[in-house]
Amino acid sequence: MARIVMKFGGTSVADLDRIRNVAQRVKREKEAGNEVAVVVSAMSGVTNQLVAWCSALSPLHDQREYDTVVATGEQVTTGLLAIALQTIGVPARSWQGWQVPISTDDAHGKARVEGIDGSALVARMREGEVPVVAGFQGVAPGNRIATLGRGGSDLSAVALAAALKADRCDIYTDVDGVYTTDPRIVPRARKLERIAYEEMLELASVGAKVLQTRSVELAMKERVRVQVLSSFEDKPGSLVVDEDEIVEKEVVSGIAYSRDEAKITLRQVPDRPGIAAAVFGALAQANVNVDMIVQNISADGSTDITFTVGRADLPRARDVLGREQERLGYASLLADPEVAKISVVGIGMRSHAGVANTMFRALAEKGINIQVISTSEIKVSVLVGAEYTELAVRALHTAYGLDAAEPAPEAAA
Repeated sequence: MARIVMKFGGTSVADLDRIRNVAQRVKREKEAGNEVAVVVSAMSGVTNQLVAWCSALSPLHDQREYDTVVATGEQVTTGLLAIALQTIGVPARSWQGWQVPISTDDAHGKARVEGIDGSALVARMREGEVPVVAGFQGVAPGNRIATLGRGGSDLSAVALAAALKADRCDIYTDVDGVYTTDPRIVPRARKLERIAYEEMLELASVGAKVLQTRSVELAMKERVRVQVLSSFEDKPGSLVVDEDEIVEKEVVSGIAYSRDEAKITLRQVPDRPGIAAAVFGALAQANVNVDMIVQNISADGSTDITFTVGRADLPRARDVLGREQERLGYASLLADPEVAKISVVGIGMRSHAGVANTMFRALAEKGINIQVISTSEIKVSVLVGAEYTELAVRALHTAYGLDAAEPAPEAAA
């Protein structure tokens, strides 16, 4: 007998027929003798609608009330799936984040999981019941509902798997595994049988939509074995594992992109000690995450600071920096939401030179200008104009020899 956490994303529970399909998958795991807990997202499109309503009323809305609104999507799905399971003879009960409880900090809209008391769920599972847990949500100090950020149901599932000491966390989605890049852009993208935690973490952090960044971070920390599978096909998925379980390490394992970026440039910032801390400290206090950063020193003793934030955070970032302009002393703020981040990732980079040069040459040959560059031990990222996203991804996929002989099934279809 194994203990498994099964997580189903929005497309997997998009309508009643798909919820019935999920119920049958859960039933099969139960009939195989496994203890099962399920984590679900909101039905496809529901969270986007709830977010849009909040933004329409106020772009700078109260994040606590935002959480109250957007957490309702998962509540609906848990109840519907519990009913579907009961209908086919599987004992099931829905659980909201506060009922488990899943405790979080008070960073509403982007809360971090601080602890899960899984004892009640374990007791129910041992009795043969399937807990259906709402992803994406928990309870913050003061007993307020808190949400974990977009894609937070992945984090809920991995955190729950760690708390329940599950043998595996299966993430069911609309793709059948982790590919070298998006098959919709590159038809010859290849599915990876295995990928290291570090590679998956980098790919997720720079735009790959298969798994949420913090879920991979937690899986790596807690050594939770994660499998990415299709909700709609019975075929092997991709395993996210320790690096030492991968025999042949590719120089580059994947190409990721993100269109959810916005670039901000502060012009003529006084070049004095502590100015960067003042700029990014103000943004941190507003829970605005900053990614790529470039600083240019001018001859007149000032500096330009360019950085990226999530596109959804752009209004908040502009508001915060606008109020701080006199204290920071910068001349002007330029914002550009029409950018994209393109990244190449691979643990093989540690032992191979020339990876960045291959990237820069391939982009130059396509006439694509690089605006910002950032690197890590196993990643190189560049910021380019949004209109070049697909061209850049295709060029790099070919440049690193990742094209498969045959198109990916999803692309072919």
